[in-house]
Formats: sequence, C-alpha cells, structure tokens
Amino acid sequence: MARIDYFNDPNAPKANSIVPSVTAVALNEAGEILLIHKTDNNLWALPGGGIDVGESAPAAAVRETKEETGFDVEVTGLIGIYTNPAHVMAYDDGEVRQQFSLCFHARITGGELRTSSESKEVAFVHPSKLDGLNIHPSMRMRIDHGLARRAEPYIG
Repeated sequence: MARIDYFNDPNAPKANSIVPSVTAVALNEAGEILLIHKTDNNLWALPGGGIDVGESAPAAAVRETKEETGFDVEVTGLIGIYTNPAHVMAYDDGEVRQQFSLCFHARITGGELRTSSESKEVAFVHPSKLDGLNIHPSMRMRIDHGLARRAEPYIG
C-alpha cells in the first residue's frame, strides 16, 4: 500500500487513526547502521512497524527487524518516544495515521541480510553516508538520537 508522509505541513490531511509502532537502531561491528529502503514511500528508514495485539513493543521491534532485514536482534534500550501530531502518513486506502513510535537500541544476534515485501533494499550505512540518502526528517531524528547514545530517551 502506498503512502505519503506529511511533516509540519499545514495542508496535510487530518489524522483519523493512531497505531503504536516501533523502530530499531542496530549497528554492525564497523559502526554502520542497519537501514531499509522502503517499498511504500521510497524512503530509507530504520526497520520497524506496527505493534500487534498481544505483543510488547520490544517484541515488535525484534519481529519487524527480522521480517524486513533478515537479522535477529535483541532490544537493549529505549532511544525515544516520537509522537509529533504534525507528522501524519496518508495511505491510499484513506487512512491518515498520526505518528506514534517507540525507537529502541538493538544488538544484532544472528540472521543474514535479505529483503522483504516492505524493503526493496537492506544495507548497513556508515553514518558519514546518511546525508546522501532520502530519509524522512522524523526518521533522521531517530537515527541521529540513536547514534548520539543520549543519556536520557527523547520524549516528544
């Protein structure tokens, strides 16, 4: 399903849903960050997605990372809570979702790189190469917070 992300756009459609979701910042031994090139909006992003009923947020981060990248991870901490009501995602079925995302630090424990229906590319990217990628500002904030190893989680 295609989507359009709106960020601080006064012409954005009004949200009609909110779905708790997760993302994970996982680094390899070279300090490169695990990213996916998404099929729904053609942007680079952290692996992640919606939390299923009966599932914890950390378990969702583990599941989504495996589904989208092929890697097994262990959640090791909270990077932040991202709930900006001025960031909405409009889907082609009429849903307009307000952002509500928990971002976690994760450690890679196994698996191997592969794509999925949600990720047309999966790559480890050196932080110095991030500016060359098309990344949504809200996602870039999570990436930057994860790389900075902030002492306290972001709450916003």
